[in-house]
Amino acid sequence: MGRIRNIYWGWFVVAGAFLVLSINYGSRYCFGIFVKPMSADYQWSRSVISLGASINMLVYSACAIYIGRLLDKMAPRWIITTGAFLAALSLILTSFVKTPLQFYLVYGLLLGAGSACMGVVVCNPSVGKWFIRKRGLAIGITTMGISFGTILLTPIAGFLVKDYGWQSGFFFLGAVTFIIGVPLSQLLLGKTHPEAYGWLPDGERNPALVIKIPAEQHQPVKLPINLILRDTRFWILGGCYSLVVMAMMTVFVHQVAYALDNHIEKIAAASSLGALGLAGFCGQFFFGWLSDRLRDAKYAAALGMVIMAVGMIILLNATTPKSLYLYALVFGFGYGSVAPMMPILAADRFGRHVMGSVYGLLTFLIGIGGAAGPLLGGMIYDALGSYTYVWQLNMVTLAFVALVILTLKKGRPTST
Repeated sequence: MGRIRNIYWGWFVVAGAFLVLSINYGSRYCFGIFVKPMSADYQWSRSVISLGASINMLVYSACAIYIGRLLDKMAPRWIITTGAFLAALSLILTSFVKTPLQFYLVYGLLLGAGSACMGVVVCNPSVGKWFIRKRGLAIGITTMGISFGTILLTPIAGFLVKDYGWQSGFFFLGAVTFIIGVPLSQLLLGKTHPEAYGWLPDGERNPALVIKIPAEQHQPVKLPINLILRDTRFWILGGCYSLVVMAMMTVFVHQVAYALDNHIEKIAAASSLGALGLAGFCGQFFFGWLSDRLRDAKYAAALGMVIMAVGMIILLNATTPKSLYLYALVFGFGYGSVAPMMPILAADRFGRHVMGSVYGLLTFLIGIGGAAGPLLGGMIYDALGSYTYVWQLNMVTLAFVALVILTLKKGRPTST
């Protein structure tokens, strides 16, 4: 017990956020497993089903604006508890839907709101407020929860869908979300930032070492939102990551259906999402660690996007389980850069004490791209009968964004 008391509380925040992200994104990112069986049962087109994921992403991003600003005023405990309840209820209700409208209301609207309260817009800023020198490592470890949840929940959901039907898969995900999400948020995520409890960032005990950090990083200065919105770097960040998440969500929703279309066995197709999650798990730690060692985290972000583009090239020719797994490992490792890099880039340029507000606004922009991705992929498939053009579009988009992200400059915004 004495050793536990000596652990800096920021690391408990990391642990709680890791597990919350695991159940939240693990539940959402295995959605691709449900696309084909739902289509077969109800004779819905893939664009109809994909629209549910797009609505989910739009609602998620719209809620993020309010949730991000709320997070800068209070501890994340009750935000996440509310989200866990709503997300669990929506996933359970999804197992009973009979019409597209019911699906859109329950999975799109209700789950979108619930998952926003448990998402990166809450967890990553909550962690970022506790660290400066170790911010990259802490956020990198936190976002590993996204991949951990995908690795853990995807095969279980795949097994349930295969042997007991897609309804059982949704019911299971809802139950897990409630049983784990509520206690975790109450136990580990009840504090705001270290200064409010007489602690120093990073668990540092020597104030002289904190003073050596540039004042703009450790002083609790909150920039006005209108100043941030006038900064072109905010819009570059939002635009770049909107396109990246568009490509990413297209893959998550349509990857399994694409594999099945290429006559890859169901378990292997579903397991490719788990392989992607495993590679992302490693990538999230690596890119978080790398960002602490580079002059500017934008170089780590650009590297991740380039690796994702290479993964799309492999997916274009993935017609066997081995080539599908190779794609998943490459793309997944690059995708591991997305969740840690965006909050790190935002904190480096706008400060850790407005991370909730800035991240919420960025998430709204990103959600537009994330919502467009699954729907665009479904529409292209329905029109052309192939995912080839979808993967080619993703490849070009990711290569373009890698170049644009390098234009970001460091430094706080000024009113002049």
